[in-house]
Amino acid sequence: MNKRILAILVLLVSLTSLGNAQNDSLRAIVDEVIWVVGDEAILKSDVEAMRLQSEQEGLRWSGDPDCSIPEQIAVQKLFLNQAITDSVEVTESEITSGVEQYIEQMISMIGSREKLEEYQKKNMAQIRADLRESFRERQMVQGMQRKLTENISVSPAEVRRFFKDLPQDSIPFVPTEVEVQIITMQPRIEQDEINRVKEELRDYTDRINKGESTFQTLARFYSEDPGSARRGGELDYTSRIELDPAFANVAFSLTDPKKVSKIVESEFGFHIIQLIDKRGEKIKVRHILRKPVMSDEAVNTVMTRMDSLVTAIRTGEAPEILGGHFKGTFTFEDGVALFSDDKDTRNNNGLMANVTQEGRTSRFKMADLPAEVAKAVDGLEVGAVSAPFLMMNNRGKSVCAIVKLKNRREGHKATITEDFQIMKNVVMAKQREKVLHDWVVNRIKSTYVRLNERYRDCKFEYEGWVR
Repeated sequence: MNKRILAILVLLVSLTSLGNAQNDSLRAIVDEVIWVVGDEAILKSDVEAMRLQSEQEGLRWSGDPDCSIPEQIAVQKLFLNQAITDSVEVTESEITSGVEQYIEQMISMIGSREKLEEYQKKNMAQIRADLRESFRERQMVQGMQRKLTENISVSPAEVRRFFKDLPQDSIPFVPTEVEVQIITMQPRIEQDEINRVKEELRDYTDRINKGESTFQTLARFYSEDPGSARRGGELDYTSRIELDPAFANVAFSLTDPKKVSKIVESEFGFHIIQLIDKRGEKIKVRHILRKPVMSDEAVNTVMTRMDSLVTAIRTGEAPEILGGHFKGTFTFEDGVALFSDDKDTRNNNGLMANVTQEGRTSRFKMADLPAEVAKAVDGLEVGAVSAPFLMMNNRGKSVCAIVKLKNRREGHKATITEDFQIMKNVVMAKQREKVLHDWVVNRIKSTYVRLNERYRDCKFEYEGWVR
């Protein structure tokens, strides 16, 4: 948020004639500075904007919102100022990702992009531009908080002691968790469809080389990478290891920003690439992604094949496609080894992995599973195999899949023996909360603070605001 000078303490509307002898004019306050924290001012409009945003996001304030909201803004300013002092860095990709996620959330709530534009009285470009600075600040605040708490650790003894002293009604409830194995098969793309996509990309390259259009314009209209398409196909500075190997080989070989690469096939589809800049071991490029469309016939062929695979697993008799060469009882794990093309799970008997900030686990809450998988798992008995279904994998491709419910752990109150990691996370969160709370209290002591008189009787979360 831009710094505001105290000279604009109060913004007033012009005197308005009411045509009444007793009310020659009316001075209406439309905005005012209600707090000052350091050299930053908090306006009444800031509070109302946060109140509106919290209502849109379904947030609830623990105390009186008239007191809690300005205090929260003040706390964010303390973290933000420290982040600027400590040069906490935020990448453009992080900002863009945050903005896009927020916009998609708002669209899902309102109904459509058109309704969002009508509600905001702005077009999408203006909405994104307005959101970028606030998301930059939000990311910097979060970065500063991570920096302040990065060295926190707790011992097993501390976790056990915390759990022992915890009242029964405060013990966390662990939602139902499942472990799921998966087999996926990707329908074959017809060569004619691949040729069609390549011809489109050749046409884009020709139009760019002839000066009929720019790479950025064509990316916005035609690229099927939604994240980068909005930015004219631009990807942020990226290392080789972060990219698909085939994509990286071509991207890192580019030397002329005016040239367009040859067509390259990655696991996501087909691309053309243009160099923007190189910086050390990282590269910045823009690209256009086109994905071949699989035919209904190809999908039906694979779904029929997976039907046979489900029958084989359920009966234990190897599918006919193996031609009688398989010996023994045919299992789901055999199906994974012989037929699954999901490289993320194939080497682990098809067991899906849930990667979170706390680490990697095979346990999923139902809400954390891909929607299609959760729907297939719902109602399955442990050990049962689902019917085939169509889903989108994490590379944006449609695949046919079957799943097996390996294990289900019903919702329950946490126990120290079975849920040690959950309890450890609770203790870690408490520790982080205390460190941040103490930091804010100490920071308030050394920061100039001035409150409007009407806030002096508030019950604040942090001490030291009122002096």
